[in-house]
Amino acid sequence: MELIKTPKVENVRMLDRYSKIPSQGTLYLTTTHLIFNEPEAKKETWIPHMHVSTLEKLPLSTTGSPLLIRTKTFLSVTFVIPRERDCHDVYVSLQQLSQPPNLEDLYCFSYTPPVEEIRRFVGWSFHDLQEEYRRMDVPNAEWSLTNLNVDYQLCDTYPRVLFVPSSASDRVLLGSSRFRSKGRLPVLSYLHKNKASICRCSQPLSGFSARCLEDEQMLTAVLDTNPNGGYMCVVDTRPKINAMANRAAGKGYENEAFYDNIKFHFLGIENIHVMRSSLAKVVETCDQRNPTMSSFLSGLESSGWLKHIKSILDTALFISETVTRGVSVVVHCSDGWDRTAQVCSLASILLDPFYRTISGYQAMIEKDWLAFGHKFSERCGHARPDPKEISPIFTQLLDATWQLQRQFPAAFQFNEAFLYALHDHVHSCQFGTFIGNCEKDRRELRLSERTYSLWGYMANHLNEYINPLYGSSDDEVPEVLVPNLLPQNIKFWRSMYCRFESGVHPREPQADLLLVTSDYAFSLDEHVKYLTKRLSSVKSLIARSVERKGSKQTKREERCRPLDNAYADNKSSYERKPSKDEQSPANRNDDALDLDRVVKEIDSVAIDWKSLRNADECSCSLALDQLSKKMHCRKCGEIFCQRCISKKVALPGHDSRVPVPVCKPCFDSVATSTSAT
Repeated sequence: MELIKTPKVENVRMLDRYSKIPSQGTLYLTTTHLIFNEPEAKKETWIPHMHVSTLEKLPLSTTGSPLLIRTKTFLSVTFVIPRERDCHDVYVSLQQLSQPPNLEDLYCFSYTPPVEEIRRFVGWSFHDLQEEYRRMDVPNAEWSLTNLNVDYQLCDTYPRVLFVPSSASDRVLLGSSRFRSKGRLPVLSYLHKNKASICRCSQPLSGFSARCLEDEQMLTAVLDTNPNGGYMCVVDTRPKINAMANRAAGKGYENEAFYDNIKFHFLGIENIHVMRSSLAKVVETCDQRNPTMSSFLSGLESSGWLKHIKSILDTALFISETVTRGVSVVVHCSDGWDRTAQVCSLASILLDPFYRTISGYQAMIEKDWLAFGHKFSERCGHARPDPKEISPIFTQLLDATWQLQRQFPAAFQFNEAFLYALHDHVHSCQFGTFIGNCEKDRRELRLSERTYSLWGYMANHLNEYINPLYGSSDDEVPEVLVPNLLPQNIKFWRSMYCRFESGVHPREPQADLLLVTSDYAFSLDEHVKYLTKRLSSVKSLIARSVERKGSKQTKREERCRPLDNAYADNKSSYERKPSKDEQSPANRNDDALDLDRVVKEIDSVAIDWKSLRNADECSCSLALDQLSKKMHCRKCGEIFCQRCISKKVALPGHDSRVPVPVCKPCFDSVATSTSAT
């Protein structure tokens, strides 16, 4: 490829700020990844080009030319390349590869997974927007589907499926759309079982004194959909000073004098520029060369990151509590696709247990983020990124979800690995799910036809994302979550922002150990169920065998009774040989074959699994550390890297015969045994 000027550089050193001895190996530049291979350590470091956030050529040293790479997944690594020219070539190549000029140059359009892993169409139909609303009992008498946006004429950043108050006429919908920024009029996002709703929109184009009768009628129609509420709340997620500043540009916020029975609230979540700067300070704090407790805490405090996470959760909790009281809420920020998406989705998670499942969380992302136009490609910098548009809005959603997971560990079906996978693949562009800025973009790019779905990939790896504690204490987990958001309860998500600190505090994450224990218990439980069923079969075999032997002995005694005395005198002359029928394979080996098959089925399940802590190398010679994804083979109990245990098969010794991960040799063994049977 022309973009890659130097595909391979040898004698490169990788610096680890926690180790005095640098790693040495070969640097490879492919069309999709940067790979650093350390032969002596038997280790590889893979960095997808789309994960690269910043590149910096540091001053020349006596050992070579250093290249500092920071990624969107919070990895910071320095490669010292012997020749300055090679370093420049790698620098230029990475700049171009990590910032493709067009969306269609992204990795997802050329990605081809292993045939057995995922098919192209799998995952794209997992979540249907209309089906999700039907789950909420919509449409109904109060809410109906409008056809005004079938061709994206009403609002090109909204989905084609829009549910609006049944009493709102087309004239009202069109007028309200013209009065809202980007045409994003109030539409239904979530309907609670008590008829209270969460609607979302953008700021009105009110300026200092403008008003719109249709928009006022629209909010009145939203209020009327809730027969139990005498008033409605409008939540502006911006700081009030920001909203007032927007009035000078002809935008702003609703004038209370023009809207009846509505209470307005400003809840002070900062804009994308403040959030971008805040995360940059977090990364800078975590990258300190010689950190002290004082410098780390002061850096984290000055970043304001935890304060921002708290303000998002505070707003979501306010909306949730308002809806729980039976009062409907209309939410907006400036354009309604950043802060609005955050708080609407988090409020839904607090209100509805469905959104705390794997499928429900994905459905929530499809609805509140993908369908309603969060600008993923601009916020994540997918193609020709504008630095001023990049912001960690989706990262904050995941962080806020993690905060809730900490307080309610049995309420969520998914674990941290699920959140990591979402975060990493939003940026990797390996799948087409998050490409584009709205539904219209994705339809025009024909992503469902040309790329693979992240949901399809995750469906093949569900065992990695299950929270073993989910549902373990149903009596203790309320249907509506009410988190304690005191400042001391908002924690720094170290395992996300510092997950590549392999040189200090070596450990196995407790969640990983818990998941392995859960998988082990599941495997043993399935094996016990199988053995219980087989025990009765074995007893029947033994009973039949004893019965046949008894029958043969009786017949023999009857035949031999007249000759007992002669037999006693000359035993050898009266030895009876089995008949031809008794020698036939059908009679002689049936039980043996059954027993042999049972033994093979029993041996197909590993009883003893190798300790996760003691695994330091895969059979493919790849080094395993605490950052590697270590997986047990369910048949042999050994530990492998993720690439060596990518196959699944139903083990004969498991009662449910659910396909489980096995290593390649065990897969071939079970497949051969099954086909032979």
